[in-house]
Amino acid sequence: MNRPADPVVRGAVNFRDVGGLAAGPARTRSGVLYRSGNLAGLEDDGVVALGGLGIRRIIDLRADDEVVHAPSRVAGLSLQTQRVPLFLGSVASMFEEDISLDEMYRRLVEASSAGVVDVVRGIVADQPVLVHCTVGKDRTGVTVALALAAAGVDEDAIVADYARTEDLLPEWRNRHVVELLRRMHPEAVHLEDLATRSPAPVMRTLLSGVVARYGSAAEYLVAHGLPEDEVTELRRVLLRGD
Repeated sequence: MNRPADPVVRGAVNFRDVGGLAAGPARTRSGVLYRSGNLAGLEDDGVVALGGLGIRRIIDLRADDEVVHAPSRVAGLSLQTQRVPLFLGSVASMFEEDISLDEMYRRLVEASSAGVVDVVRGIVADQPVLVHCTVGKDRTGVTVALALAAAGVDEDAIVADYARTEDLLPEWRNRHVVELLRRMHPEAVHLEDLATRSPAPVMRTLLSGVVARYGSAAEYLVAHGLPEDEVTELRRVLLRGD
């Protein structure tokens, strides 16, 4: 896969350029759509590096309490932050209910469809654009996957991009988070999946479910309020011919 090198943005977890993904004979453009975890831990040179990417819009998918607990270090950068909290409940409730990743994603797609459409409209409105949540795995993974699918990116490429997160999360971070959550939820079955994993079959299940119910990811977005011309613009923004 002809992918760009991941930008070095020190202090940002799971930061990458969603460029170089196959879309039939085309590929996704580099330097247009980025994804990551939160920006609260940016080091000083990380802030400089982020500014150097020329990002015009950040789409923050976190809930209010997450933002208060870990505010983004983007003061002084010339960009717009768009807040689109995606979970109707809380992140904590997912662990308390001990739901599977498949169920979490199903709920996100169905219960937060208006938010997903808002994210896609934000991607269309300004580029370069960065989409992020706390870890860049679930909310970011689902919304970016749906945007890519609606633009016509190949399913294998979307799944591979999603699955990369598991290799990009630091081992020390995973160990710390799992230990903390295990003390709170000692009997939880899905805890490690929810906190640290991005299995390819889960994303395939999500995408196939959207196709089965709506016909395509583009039709899912249209069914929830995205105009057809913005789907066309999404494709123009994200894809380049070879």
